Formats: sequence, structure tokens, C-alpha cells
Amino acid sequence: MTQQTIRLYTTAPYPCSYLPGKQARSQVAAPAELIHAPAYDELIEHGFRRSGSFVYRPRCDHCQACKPVRVDATQFHPDRSQRRCWTRHHQVLSATLSSPYWSPEHYALYLRYQQARHPGGGMDEDDRAQYAGFLLESSVQTQLAEFRDADGRVVMVSLIDMLDQGLSAVYTFYDPDAPGSLGTYAILWQIDLCRRLGLSWLYLGYWIENSRKMAYKIRFQPLQVRRNGTWQDILPTQP
Repeated sequence: MTQQTIRLYTTAPYPCSYLPGKQARSQVAAPAELIHAPAYDELIEHGFRRSGSFVYRPRCDHCQACKPVRVDATQFHPDRSQRRCWTRHHQVLSATLSSPYWSPEHYALYLRYQQARHPGGGMDEDDRAQYAGFLLESSVQTQLAEFRDADGRVVMVSLIDMLDQGLSAVYTFYDPDAPGSLGTYAILWQIDLCRRLGLSWLYLGYWIENSRKMAYKIRFQPLQVRRNGTWQDILPTQP
């Protein structure tokens, strides 16, 4: 039998989701069935990201704006607004971890989130197969974190990949009408989970300095960005 190896392929150009008027390309690691620990850990360390069965990183022709970032969970200190957010939600939300599974309640919440936060993006359409492929398919160790309020209602769901030295925040969706920055709380909760598991890093995907959609990531300090093949500290005041 021929031994298979992971290979990297570059996609055709497609419209960038974050910078208007830009064309993006991705470098995809394949075949997907070979990507499991420790290979996945190494790919994450080199700036890759997972979406369903696809493991990829940006490989654009004329742009290098997307930078992988990770939070140092061992040294993280929340700012004042983050402390308020933690206190507000941690007292009333209960979280459970499980393997990813199909839930009509989760799916209904996902549609509400997409229709409110990303209308017209294609992911706001009623497509159960797309949802399952995007969030429930995984060839690595993935956990689903479900957050319920005091009334037992699901208000947020996070998908998290478990790594040897950290966690990778794959995707979070939540009640778009809920007050109090649930997205911020999801990151704070995952940082806390890193600490409880004795892990050093929370990988937050990509950060673009000039994208308002990604500006929130710089607030989680200390933050490292991958530049020129190495992880480097980055501060909110850095250009």
C-alpha cells in the first residue's frame, strides 16, 4: 500500500470576506483524513485554521493582512470591561462540554445568529448539511461547549479543538439579542478552560489590523501574532 503524506494546495481566488475589493486565496492541507494529532498541532502552530474538514491558512497573491494570533492563557489579565463581562455571565450561565452532535435547538440558534450578524453571507440560509459540514465534522479532537441560562435556554454554543499545548477557538454563535457581550465571554471562558486544563495558548484564528470585525481580538492580552515564521508579542498600541 502506498504511504500517503499531507500535501498543500492553493485555491483559486475568491472575494475576501474582510477587506472589500480584495481577492483572497487559501492554502489547504490535504487529504483531510490524514490530519489528526500531532500533525494538526503542528499545522496550527504554523498558522493554519480548521473549518469543517478543511485545514487552511491565507495565501493571497498581493496581501498578507491576515495574521494568526493566540492568547497567552497563563499570563492573561482581563481589563475592567472583561472582568464585568465575566462576572455578569459566569454567575448565570452553566456550561457543559461534549463531543459535537446535532441539536435542533443549536441549529435554530445558529440560524438566528447568522441572520442577525451575517445577513446575505450565504450561511444565513436554512441548510442543515452546510451547518453539519461546517461545525460538526471533525477529524481531530473537538469539543462542543453549550451555555444555558437560568431558565435552561441555550444562549451560546462554541466549537473548540483540543491541542497538545492549547485550545483552538473554531467558532462561536449565540443569541444575537442577548445583552452583555456573549462573544467576549466565550473567549474569556475558553481562556479559563485552558488554565483549568494546564494549557498555555488559546488560538483565535486570524487578525487583520484594519478590519473592524477583528478589532476585539487585540484586547485579549498578552497576545501573540505570527509574523515571518515566528510568534511575537503584540500590544494594542503597536502599529
